[in-house]
Amino acid sequence: MSVEPFWQEVNESTLRQGDYLPGCLVPIPVFDPTKFGKNSEIQDVQIEVNELDLIVLTQSCDLESKKVAQVVLCAIYPISEFEENNEAFKKKGKWNEVSRGRIEGLHLLASPTNPDNNKESLVVNFRDIQTLPYEYVLKHASNLNERWRLKSPYLEHFSQAFARLFMRVGLPSAIPPF
Repeated sequence: MSVEPFWQEVNESTLRQGDYLPGCLVPIPVFDPTKFGKNSEIQDVQIEVNELDLIVLTQSCDLESKKVAQVVLCAIYPISEFEENNEAFKKKGKWNEVSRGRIEGLHLLASPTNPDNNKESLVVNFRDIQTLPYEYVLKHASNLNERWRLKSPYLEHFSQAFARLFMRVGLPSAIPPF
């Protein structure tokens, strides 16, 4: 079975939802929670800088009209890298559950370079959300030269998967099982 490409290669100085941006520098505050209490003064916070592959979540229309100062992005990993830190996903059938949308917070995308090989797929972790300044993200994207951008309808499917995570409603009780 041949898989239609999810991605198109672009080389432009614009940002769009679904742009895959490898190697983004992400500042992470590091502090000692034992010294950070309700009545205590705020301690000096150290900043650690991580390099992450990210995918743009902010709507293209907001990016195009420059309505945002910050861009919302999510971490995106090759399956093999994700499995290194999440042993449970090495189990047979686990990725099929993710592919069917049964594991909330995760979304699978075909590999940009080898879509027929599901072992090279990319996993988006919607629970690993970052925000970075628009100007930084735009400059980083422009410096990449060629980069990958999700094509329609895969872009809309990706966006809908993100929305499903945040539109969930937890009820205090449910109808008892039949």
